[in-house]
Amino acid sequence: MTGAIRHPFDPSRAGWQPSKVPRATAYFWAIMILATTVGETAADLLSADLGLGAAATISVVGGPLAVALLAQFRSTRYVPGIYWPAVVLISIAGTLVADSMIGNLGISLLRATIACAGALLLIFSTWYLSERTLSNRTIVTSRREAFYWLALLGTFALGTAAGDLTYTRLDLGHGASALLFGGLILAAVTAHLRGRLDTVPAFWTVYILLRPLGVSLGDGLAQHRADGGLGLGTVSISTVFLAAIAGLVAFLAVTRSDESRA
Repeated sequence: MTGAIRHPFDPSRAGWQPSKVPRATAYFWAIMILATTVGETAADLLSADLGLGAAATISVVGGPLAVALLAQFRSTRYVPGIYWPAVVLISIAGTLVADSMIGNLGISLLRATIACAGALLLIFSTWYLSERTLSNRTIVTSRREAFYWLALLGTFALGTAAGDLTYTRLDLGHGASALLFGGLILAAVTAHLRGRLDTVPAFWTVYILLRPLGVSLGDGLAQHRADGGLGLGTVSISTVFLAAIAGLVAFLAVTRSDESRA
């Protein structure tokens, strides 16, 4: 007797408990690179190119972000079309948080980087003390999800400050900064594959380092040649990268190849 073929992550299977976030597949990291880059270029487009300023841009982005997060929290499982727009918006918000600290509050890049690192450490410490895990594969409760999104906001703010610090204070340039953070990511991945770095710390290490990599890529592609960039513009880069994200998200919505079980 031939029965219906079940999807590998069919909720009717024994032991199923759907996670609210995707598995860290190659698609996940590809979209993350695109999202972190868009977080930089879109924030610059709204804040600098359109002249809104960081504070006003936060207000503009805050509404859609609140709607996206509300939809994410109300969902009972991971839905690509809900999850990834929230990631893109919180990436922009993290950029604006760091830019506001530096531009509006007059905090130096070094102090802003240290402050963001301290805030992220506090989020991780509180999360672990509360839940005894930081695994992205166990986001099955509202409290864990709240910690998860706070951590994402912290990583994006820290990455923005750190990326700008390496470019301006260390005078590395966009290309050298991208190579630096790309090399650190490669080192973390290599350590994990060789069994020297466990899965959870490896995941968050790469996640944190992706943001300054995105800053370096975004600024390097979009900024004028006089500022060390390729001069492609924030509009072009944001549009192309958002289209690429939309295509990948549509693919994942159909294939469900990145759904996760806890």
